[in-house]
Amino acid sequence: MADAPAAGKPGLFGRRSTDPSDSMSYLESVPRRLVTLYLPLSIILLVLLFPFYWMALTSIKPDEQLLDLEKFNPFWTPTPTLKHIAKLLFETNYLNWLWNTMFVAIAATILSIIASVLAAYAMVRLRYKGAQWVGGAIFLAYLIPPSILFIPLSTVVFQYGLFDTPFALILTYPTILIPFSTWLLMGYFKTIPYELEECALIDGASRWQIMTKIVLPLSIPGLISAFIFCFTLCWNEFIYALTFISSTHNKTVPVAIVNEFTDGDIYRWGSLMAGALVGSLPLVALYAFFVEHYVSAMTGAVKE
Repeated sequence: MADAPAAGKPGLFGRRSTDPSDSMSYLESVPRRLVTLYLPLSIILLVLLFPFYWMALTSIKPDEQLLDLEKFNPFWTPTPTLKHIAKLLFETNYLNWLWNTMFVAIAATILSIIASVLAAYAMVRLRYKGAQWVGGAIFLAYLIPPSILFIPLSTVVFQYGLFDTPFALILTYPTILIPFSTWLLMGYFKTIPYELEECALIDGASRWQIMTKIVLPLSIPGLISAFIFCFTLCWNEFIYALTFISSTHNKTVPVAIVNEFTDGDIYRWGSLMAGALVGSLPLVALYAFFVEHYVSAMTGAVKE
């Protein structure tokens, strides 16, 4: 077999051959990166960040600029004001609504994570017949729309005397949180080697000790990912909160800002957008702090 032509010399068809580094340098050239990387990334950032920009801009616009879009630039304001934010924080029960949302989201998330950990460990680490079918059935339960479940759940909540209390949301949110969290943790638990568990069993460890001292410490990214998912869904949930909570002081942020800042067909857009913007800041901070763990856990779950 003839030797390959040397780098930089003409090849079989008169074309100069290049080494792999030269090929990679061509792929990483500036025009190619502009088309394949920076342009798509710019479009994605524009689509994702524009709603936050619009919320922030609307919350600092004076009322006259919100109502007359022909006279004023809709994408910019030369005279920003903090009137809407001050009214939201000091003239309404927004801080109380924020506390209600935080309390319900944390309590429901903790209950869901505990149940999901136990269910996922039982289906993945305990080998028994039909475990995969049970896991598939749990994930299919996640596909049931909440708009179908809130009608029968409202009857149960009323009969147990939980209507118009935070516990009505804390006990019903896990019905939509546990299925997906269990499926996510199942995918992450499968990435943990079974040999660690077998060695612990040989040393006399119980199943509870194995789960708490071996599996859970190795599953911290998966637990963080499940926590973020559950917390976000609880924070933004609207249908259950609208149905089960009626008094103003018990409402959560998504329902309260819609009900309290809407007078018939008149929408107080400045206060509405200020409430949505301030209410989204805790989730932004949560994602920014745990983004690496969230991505790694989702990768492990999807890989399975």
